[in-house]
Amino acid sequence: MAALKPNFPPVRACLFDMDGLLLDTEDIYTLCNNVILRECNRPDLPWNIKAQLQGRPGPEAGEIFHAWAQLPIPRAEYIRKNTELQRKHFPSAQPLPGVPDLLKTLRENGVHLALATSSHTANFKLKTSHLESLFRAFPEEQKVLGDDARIPPGRGKPAPDIYLLALETINSGLRKKGKKEIMREECLVFEDSVPGVEAGRRAGMRVVWCPHPQLLEEYRGREKEVLAGLANGGGDEQVKEVMEEAAVGGEGKGRGWLGRRDDGWAELIPSLEGFPYSWYGIGN
Repeated sequence: MAALKPNFPPVRACLFDMDGLLLDTEDIYTLCNNVILRECNRPDLPWNIKAQLQGRPGPEAGEIFHAWAQLPIPRAEYIRKNTELQRKHFPSAQPLPGVPDLLKTLRENGVHLALATSSHTANFKLKTSHLESLFRAFPEEQKVLGDDARIPPGRGKPAPDIYLLALETINSGLRKKGKKEIMREECLVFEDSVPGVEAGRRAGMRVVWCPHPQLLEEYRGREKEVLAGLANGGGDEQVKEVMEEAAVGGEGKGRGWLGRRDDGWAELIPSLEGFPYSWYGIGN
């Protein structure tokens, strides 16, 4: 990735997921769940299930987890135990490799930043209160959390709403200053989860997928599906259906934009260290 891809404008805005992308909190989620699973004589959380939980709003992820776990305790007791464990461990969360330098460099190059995380306010504070200097990279009005009332019920990731809202928080400020708004194709979404990649693609934005090594292993051989936003049950038939409803690359009946394999709108990178800024027209 040595130069700007043809037909793409330079990136003007970067929209970030948080858990497992900026912070090591996905491993903390796994730790907390495994403590409870072991207490209940259940196996540790496998990555084929973990992959389905990542990036989704808490209630939806909870339904998937409990359908698999079949815990012998009431749901309320699980929530109590899990909340206690998270309160203990989330304040130890740390940035993943490359994150501080990435945010610093993007700001120095005039790129607009917004946060788009499925974490609700209480958990967000637990995870970030000790990392205020890192999260100052995101203006307060450009932090969109999972319990934001502007996101309709049932429209968390993999729906595109959170990323469209994150872009609007940036454009709202630009309009007030009389500056040119940012188009979707000028946005770069950073994600670690498969539902998150789909959300970014459905928002009509370019995407960087930086997955946990074990998640990548889980999707080995299906990387192109993930990058196209098709790995959550989509596929060529789904693409065909939507393309019949709208022009190629267009929107279809609330589903959002759908990608195609090898369409160039998304890339897989193993780490945020040594990020290829010039590939996205940043700093050129």
